[in-house]
Formats: sequence, structure tokens, C-alpha cells
Amino acid sequence: MAPKWWHDAVVYQVYPRSFCDSNNDGMGDLRGIISKLDYLKTLGVNVVWLSPVYKSPMDDNGYDISDYQDIAPEFGTMADMDELLEKAKQRDIRIIMDLVVNHTSDEHPWFKEARKSKDNPYRDYYIWRKPNADGSVPDEMGSVFGGSAWEFDEQTGEYYFHIFSKRQPDLNWENPKVQEEVHKMMNWWIDKGIGGFRLDVIDLIGKEIDNKITGNGPRLHPLIQQMNRATFGNKDVLTVGETWDATPEIAKLYSNPEREEFSMVFQFEHISLTWKNGDKWTPIPLDLPALKRVLTKWQVELADEGWNSLFWNNHDLPRIVSKYGCEGQYRVESAKMLATTLHMMKGTPYVYQGEEIGMTNVAFDSIEDYRDIETLNFYKERTANGVSPDAMLAAVHENSRDNGRTPMPWDSSDNGGFSAVQPWISTNPNYPQINVAQALEDKDSVFYHYQKLIALRKSMPVIVYGDFQPVFEEHEKVFGYLRCDDAQRLLVLSNFSGEAVDIDMPAHLCGVEVEPVIHNYEAHTYLPTQVTLKPYESFAVLLPA
Repeated sequence: MAPKWWHDAVVYQVYPRSFCDSNNDGMGDLRGIISKLDYLKTLGVNVVWLSPVYKSPMDDNGYDISDYQDIAPEFGTMADMDELLEKAKQRDIRIIMDLVVNHTSDEHPWFKEARKSKDNPYRDYYIWRKPNADGSVPDEMGSVFGGSAWEFDEQTGEYYFHIFSKRQPDLNWENPKVQEEVHKMMNWWIDKGIGGFRLDVIDLIGKEIDNKITGNGPRLHPLIQQMNRATFGNKDVLTVGETWDATPEIAKLYSNPEREEFSMVFQFEHISLTWKNGDKWTPIPLDLPALKRVLTKWQVELADEGWNSLFWNNHDLPRIVSKYGCEGQYRVESAKMLATTLHMMKGTPYVYQGEEIGMTNVAFDSIEDYRDIETLNFYKERTANGVSPDAMLAAVHENSRDNGRTPMPWDSSDNGGFSAVQPWISTNPNYPQINVAQALEDKDSVFYHYQKLIALRKSMPVIVYGDFQPVFEEHEKVFGYLRCDDAQRLLVLSNFSGEAVDIDMPAHLCGVEVEPVIHNYEAHTYLPTQVTLKPYESFAVLLPA
């Protein structure tokens, strides 16, 4: 595979409304991001993925776009956006935009026109169906956010389709005019100097509603290839598609360079392992051997025919230290362990804001304290159908999207230094103990561990391009693997438990002097026949060639 600049890059996701509030209105903004660019430069990242800042009524926190070429007033102005691009460029940081083209807001001018009449020129920009003979919905397809995927429009007497909120009508990608409009808009942003796109739920644009197909429809890849040719294909940018149902075989279709689609995709198989039967609101404990099988599968299958994205967290997910680590006694150790486990793999790592300081889930006392539309809808729906409020609130504490959306705590002052006023969603109560200022002062903090991991990726080709070889594959508590190229062999071992674990080292890996690369306890310089890993201990060492 030909080297690309994003192969050794590390991406930092900013959720703008929760990152930094510059004008004290309780909501983060573009100028707040600008003020923290030096912090991101210190961390070492060279790409920022910006969650949507487009004009929007904010029904789904900006993932419902009403104008693709304007900025939401809550976040600032287009002049602020231009300044962010320029000042990030001065620090060798590229900005990738979060782009939602499966659907728009119901306040987008296209949809306002579409619902005026059945013969409006914009009618076919969206998906409409007549009611059944008895006036009922066209079919039983459900929305991801709960309820029916069909909403009746009184003015024209037909239903429109929405996979998400009823205020997020789906675009009709079978209409060439929709394709042309989206491509034109994407080129406008590329010409502004952005570093690429993260394409939200892009696997849904090839849907065939009448055949009950939403994800991975037969027209999906031709549409993406057409997008590639019309927009970013000949540009040196990073593109990553959000693809919830992707398998390694499907991911190869997206990310094999010969197919001319995307740089990489996000897949979520490793995230949904703690969802019983795929239901995030019925959480179950992590099965480590299952996690190892999933991550190993993706490392091996995409080794030569695609490229992996590496992530534990994002704006839709709970905090990983609370899910796969220990948010209490071993928070720092387990946060470092999870970071090492992920960042030593092959692929492009993504760091979600606050992950680098070991932020945890939040457990608000009342559902009234939550803001996420998905969380609120499902709480209402499940409790109405017999789930106890306490059980549902416990599931919310574990898996609500708001776990990742509490304000970034910059220091121990009121509201964590995020804002001088009450934020749009309350700050995690543990901000006096977990904040950026504290992390920067402590040379042994999670922050500096991430900083070192990021620097290692940029200095060690074996981390970027080396082969992946699992070890201790069936161990119940330890995740281990080798990264190897023609020059180096790197061994990574991680204890995923809160107990000390003795492991018998294979003969070809023990009895040797080793070079420590990174560790969260003391450095290992020699590997005996039996190694004792402390609770959540993790280390990487270079083995003799």
C-alpha cells in the first residue's frame, strides 16, 4: 500500500458544543476551539475532526443540517470558521468536517419546498409514499430513535421517510439532482482548505425503502465511487465513513485504494460487544476473548486490502474507561492500558475530547438532566412498555450518548472552566479531580501517556505498517500481540483486569533483554519465563531482532 500522510496521523475529535465556550452563553463554539489549538498541538495530534457546526435547529445537536454552507450562530460565523482553518494550518493541524448527507433538517430550504406540493421541483429530493388504504403508515419500518420511520405531512397528504428523528427527513439519493447538489457543496468546502470529511451514516445512502433495505444497499458503492470522482478523489484529503454494520469484507470495499472510495471507515463491532443481542439499552459485561477476536479479525483482514480506524470513544459512545476499564481505583492505569492497546495497532487512531485525560461516564440523578434525543426517546418508550425507571436509568448511565457530551473540564473552577455560566448540559461532577490543568501538572498523567503514544507512532514505522500477530489469544484477562516488520519486533501486553495476573511467556518471547517503549507501571527491561502483570498493567517492548 502506498504511504499516505494519514497513515501515521492521529485524529482528535472535537464536539464543539461541549469543548470550550468563549462567549459565556453555556455552549462551546469555534472561537473556543481556536483558543485551545495550542493545547492540541502540545498533545501532538495533527488532525481535528469537527462534529457538525453547520446551521441547524439542533434537534439532534447539529446532525440535522438546515444550511450546509453556513455556520450555526451558536458556534460563531463563517469568518470564525475561516480563522480556525488558517490558525490550525499554522500549527500543522488539518480540520476534517463531519458531513451528514443521508438526511437534512426539516428546516432545510429543500425540504421546505418539497412539502409545499407534490409537483414541487424539490419534491423528489426526499422519499415520499402514499398512506395505505386505511390511512396507516406505508410499512412497519422503525426509526433508530424509536417509533415509526414514517411521518405524515398534512399539507400534501403523504408520508416522508426518516431513519432518525422526524425532523431529519432522508434524502433521495436516487435523484441525480441530490447527488449534484451534495457534490457541489463538498467541493465548496474542499476549496476552503479543509483536510477531509467524516461522513455520518454514509452506509444508508444506498437504501431501497420498498425492499426494506437501509444499510449497505446495492447502489451504495456506486454512489460512493461517483462521489469520489466528483469531489475528493484527486485531492490529498482524509475521508472516513461511519458504517455501523460493516464487516471486514464490506470495509475492504470502502477502503481498498484500488476501489477509489474512502480512506477508511468506522466499524463498531468491538463497541457493541456489551450490548445484549445488539440492544445498547440492555448492557452486559465485556467478554475479553470476544473483544480480542474482533480486534484481531479487523487487524488481520484489512492488513493488505484496506485501512483501519482505531477508536474507543466518540460523541455517540460512553467513555471507554468506564466501559472496558476501571473508573475508580485504577482509572489512570486502565485509561493508559486502553490507550496503549489501541494505539499500538495498525490503523489511524482517533482520540475523543477528554479521553486523553481519562474522563469517565456521568451518572445524573434524573432523566431530566439528560439532553440526548435518543436517550430521552428510548427512556420514554421503554418505561411506557414496562421497563422500570430505575433499570432504564441504569442503562442510560452506562450507554447514553450524553456520557461523551458533558463539557470538557479545563480546570477545577466552576463548570470546569468550560464556561462562566451553566452549560447546556451539566458538567461531570468529578471535574475538580479530572481536568486538563491537573493533567498538565502531573507528568505521570493520562495526558502525557497519550502524548508519548502519538509521538511513537510518528517515529516508529513498525507501529504504522508492521504485521499484527496475536499472542495469548484465549487468555481470559490478557490481550497481547506482536507488531513486526523487517527491522523490528514490538510486543504489547495488556491486563484487562483489576487483579494481578501471572502469564507464562512463550519460549520465543522470554529470557531476553528488551527495550522499553511505553508502560503504565515500571519499565520492563527483561522478560522472564513468567511475567506478573499488575492490575490493568500494560507495556510495549522492542524484542531483539
